[in-house]
Amino acid sequence: MKKLISRGYICIMLLLMYMPILILAVYSFTTSSHIGSIHGFSMDNYRTLFGNSELRNMIIGTLVLAIGAAVISTVLGTLGAIGAFYSKKLAKNYISSLNQVPVVNAEVVTGFAICIALVVVCGIDKSTYIPLVIGQVVLCSPFVYLSVVPKLKQMDGSLYEAALDLGATPFKALRMVVIPQIKPGIVSGFALALTLSLDDYFIASYTKPATFDTISTYVVNATKGSQTEIKTALWALSTVIFVAVILVVIVMNMTENKNKGKSQRNTIEGGGEYDIK
Repeated sequence: MKKLISRGYICIMLLLMYMPILILAVYSFTTSSHIGSIHGFSMDNYRTLFGNSELRNMIIGTLVLAIGAAVISTVLGTLGAIGAFYSKKLAKNYISSLNQVPVVNAEVVTGFAICIALVVVCGIDKSTYIPLVIGQVVLCSPFVYLSVVPKLKQMDGSLYEAALDLGATPFKALRMVVIPQIKPGIVSGFALALTLSLDDYFIASYTKPATFDTISTYVVNATKGSQTEIKTALWALSTVIFVAVILVVIVMNMTENKNKGKSQRNTIEGGGEYDIK
């Protein structure tokens, strides 16, 4: 009975989480102009999505921004986590505390503060993409840090020192010993940073140039307008993003399970060796 109740509870929660998205996906394949009445089957929303130059440029620009910000955030967050891990206790606690500030702080406050600091105080022209990129990196880097730190704690801390004792340079020991150990955390941090950048609205709205729109800012502005064709095309965009996220999650889980199996086989066979010569 307890097992039946727990399974029922999980099913209800999953239904509440995914039903709105599934409904949106169904409507994206219809000719309906609003949610509430389903008309005939049609692919017009997807033709508009990929055929409209404004929508296409907006999607490409958002992806380029998200990938670039995710790469920079992954590098900074990973280096910060490694530096904090090998620092003394006081410095480690200080860095960890500072990292929590952007995480718990409201995005609207972060976006407004970045806009004031860069545009008003530093005099950076808002028509450039510098404030936008910096804002995305400030948003994403702390989460990369939080993804990498647990993997560092799981790693044997003496491996790095052992590599140095055996003649490796600090950079070579980092590249050949530490990075492979924390690779899953780095990949997870990159995926999280990419998702956060794609989803962000408040920081992007404060820091973006007037002529540029991300998916989030474009959707908000489009819902205020009267272009029904654009609104319904955004249903198709939501469906495409949802399917893409599911595929990425499946691939990441399969890769992680494969790496775990390989690691277990290496352990059984006597463990791997690091060639630092």
